[in-house]
Amino acid sequence: MDIMQREELERLMFFEQTREKAAADYARSPNDPDNLTRWGGALLELAHFRQGQDSVDMVQDAVAKLEEALRINPRKHDALWCLGNARTSQGFLVTDTDKANAYFKKAARCFQHALDEEPNNELYQKALEMTEKAPSLHQELQKQLASQQVILGSGPTVATGNAAKRPKKKDNDFKYDVLGWIMLAVGVIAWMGMAKSSMPPPPPPPSSLR
Repeated sequence: MDIMQREELERLMFFEQTREKAAADYARSPNDPDNLTRWGGALLELAHFRQGQDSVDMVQDAVAKLEEALRINPRKHDALWCLGNARTSQGFLVTDTDKANAYFKKAARCFQHALDEEPNNELYQKALEMTEKAPSLHQELQKQLASQQVILGSGPTVATGNAAKRPKKKDNDFKYDVLGWIMLAVGVIAWMGMAKSSMPPPPPPPSSLR
């Protein structure tokens, strides 16, 4: 196992443990917004390791946890930031431009509200700037997916049955590889919420947010 694979495995294990601990803590204290934020952040990170509908469902589950945290404390800036990242991820997980842009607008409002609460937070400012670029990134992603589909479709198709379905599977794999990269670039962890937990310190955020 190379270094990158080991780091990915460690990330997976860390956030799985964080999710399990958050679920257990929620059973004892359901009105803790910090714990709900940690739970939502862990679910978002774990969505990177999923594909297809599993990824979509996990992001939606994260949204539900973060919205619950904000119902308890509407001014919780790290939950607002994390929800903004979740909305951004949802935008990239749909192909329809109008639906994607609607998610990006929701994300921008979350980031702006987080920034209103902490005006000097560079991470929140960076997230807001990246969300402004999200519509153009989404368009570029759709172009790449279309190009990839053409390339895969131009290959040999003499086989029948399951073999004939392979290009579609490869296309889906490519799609979620790209989506995973974009979600990581946006940064979908409520790092401040994580820091308040008793879990070990999380790995550093993606270099694009430094």
